[in-house]
Amino acid sequence: MDHSSRHRIIILPLFIFISPLMCLLGQDPLISDVAGVISLWFISVVFSNVFSFTFQMYLQSQSKNSVISYFSLISITLHVVLSWVSVIKLQWGIAGAMASMAIALWIPVIGQFAYVLCGGCPQTWKGFTQNAFTDLWPIVKLSLSSGAMICLELWYESILVLMTGYMENAEVALNALSICFNISLWEIIISLGFLAATGVRVANELGAGNAKAAKFSIVVATATSTFIGFVVILIFLCFRRSIVYLFIINDVVADAVLDLTPLLVLNLFLNSIQPVLLGAAIGAGWQNLLAYVNIACYYIVGVPVGVILGYLTGYGVKGIWMGMNFGILIQTMVLLLITWRIDWDKEVAIAKARVNEWFLPESTETCHQNEDI
Repeated sequence: MDHSSRHRIIILPLFIFISPLMCLLGQDPLISDVAGVISLWFISVVFSNVFSFTFQMYLQSQSKNSVISYFSLISITLHVVLSWVSVIKLQWGIAGAMASMAIALWIPVIGQFAYVLCGGCPQTWKGFTQNAFTDLWPIVKLSLSSGAMICLELWYESILVLMTGYMENAEVALNALSICFNISLWEIIISLGFLAATGVRVANELGAGNAKAAKFSIVVATATSTFIGFVVILIFLCFRRSIVYLFIINDVVADAVLDLTPLLVLNLFLNSIQPVLLGAAIGAGWQNLLAYVNIACYYIVGVPVGVILGYLTGYGVKGIWMGMNFGILIQTMVLLLITWRIDWDKEVAIAKARVNEWFLPESTETCHQNEDI
């Protein structure tokens, strides 16, 4: 959690000065100004994720998924109410929407912290001791590789938005792309749940020495997520025009979104598979390998193909998204190949070595109970 905080502090100037930076890069001034307002509000959101992800992974490893669900339900209910009041009733616009999101995201953080601190996990949380600061270098290396992997993943779609901003009629293209991303987000949130569950399950099974159970959990999670993805795709295809008008009443933008339907469907399909495979890779500790896979598939293949199709062949935003989807497709195929061909018995041995390295005997744990902070 400490290293995540440092990373966010390092990039803090980008959030503060994003508006002039986007103007410097040649983006539309109106879009740059709106991005500047959103970016400042996002500072609170970004720092809430540092704590939220940490608490969630810890609670998931203790099979406390219901606790996470309860706080998430409270959060989303509060988010809807606050958004309605601030945006519809008080007419605060973007500032009201972002403030509502920031407040709603900090509620689970405070609740999960209180749950852990007040004895919700008595067998695994007995307070802080000096043992928390021993053998940190392996954790630092894992954190750095994990950060690189996630950044390369998130920056990929950001590049798509940035490249779209340089096109003619950029406002319509960006509005259409934003709606497509929001529809995709509805589905990928489900897949991210499978990512977290698969990562924890694979890590637990490898640590317990169950190679077959680890492989089986990946197969089940991938099949389930893919089935849900097909259901989401069918719902979207049946009601796509009605769904689009939930976001906007502008016919020009709506037609632009409908024109992107084939690419959105492909994106929805890939998003039902890729996150689960990422979760398996994270659970097995392959973050360093995944960083290189992301660089190759996204930035050596996907971005150049998107530039060629978008600018040189005249396909515009459709061409850029074709290239991006192609990069995701290549990455998914690589992850499938790695997952299929890897020696899982060897991964069990590696996991046991890590557990033994960080294991504290009961006597050592007991000796430090009086040193709890």
